[in-house]
Amino acid sequence: MAAVTLIVRVLIGALFVAAGAAKVGHFNDLAAAIAGFRILPEAVVGPLAVALPFFEIGLGAYLLLGLFTRVTAVVGAIQLAIYAAAIASAVVRHIPATCGCFGPQDTATADWPHVAADLALALICAAIAWRAPGLLALDNRLRNAS
Repeated sequence: MAAVTLIVRVLIGALFVAAGAAKVGHFNDLAAAIAGFRILPEAVVGPLAVALPFFEIGLGAYLLLGLFTRVTAVVGAIQLAIYAAAIASAVVRHIPATCGCFGPQDTATADWPHVAADLALALICAAIAWRAPGLLALDNRLRNAS
């Protein structure tokens, strides 16, 4: 089971890194995508658009390394659940928001399959947290060093 946890942890970590990296340098586009959901106050959108890509990259890096795996996976699950809720809110309110999940080239409209995908990924993160840290995790080395 530790090998499966490793594989899933690396895949989800790589997904977070790729999603964050695709957004770096496209802060205005990301801000427009976030504002399109009509949930957050304008004053929050800009700073969030700048911070979010780096947060996702950091989250992904921690998962790839297996560092603070349990906490990182829980944070990832919460983040994905928030994304799912935001997308569901747009769908229910009939707002044609674009997802922007993978940068400005991602022009997919927010829809129920996106909600389902984010919830599935959140459940996978929860499973990582439950089975953490898996093979080849820095958490194991830190535990053995003490």
